[in-house]
Amino acid sequence: MSSDHGATSDHADHAGHDPADIDRHVKVYITVFVALMILTVVTVAISRFHLSVPIAVTVALFVAIVKGSLVAGYFMHLVSEKKLILAVLALTVAFFFVLLALPVLTHENGFWIPNVEQAAPAHTEEPHK
Repeated sequence: MSSDHGATSDHADHAGHDPADIDRHVKVYITVFVALMILTVVTVAISRFHLSVPIAVTVALFVAIVKGSLVAGYFMHLVSEKKLILAVLALTVAFFFVLLALPVLTHENGFWIPNVEQAAPAHTEEPHK
């Protein structure tokens, strides 16, 4: 019986479930949650401004990157992950940006749909009379 008690106390010592540790984790989660709520309010407030499309998209993407980083870092526990996991994540982000850049690099006007004037030549024949 004493061996079972020793195993459970060993497990409790290494599990990190003391009240101070739990309180610290809860405070971090609450802080991240509050930051996400503030950034959501910022996103809605920015949408009320009449910004040009490129500036609005840039600001929206910046806020989304910050929010996504908070979620991935703290709620998905990537802050404390090993370097291999972070390297794979960085490679994924790099490929994501390459895929975003492909339309700009492969088409001269940056859009997938070609201009109608450039795609079809004008009809020059005269109708029969």
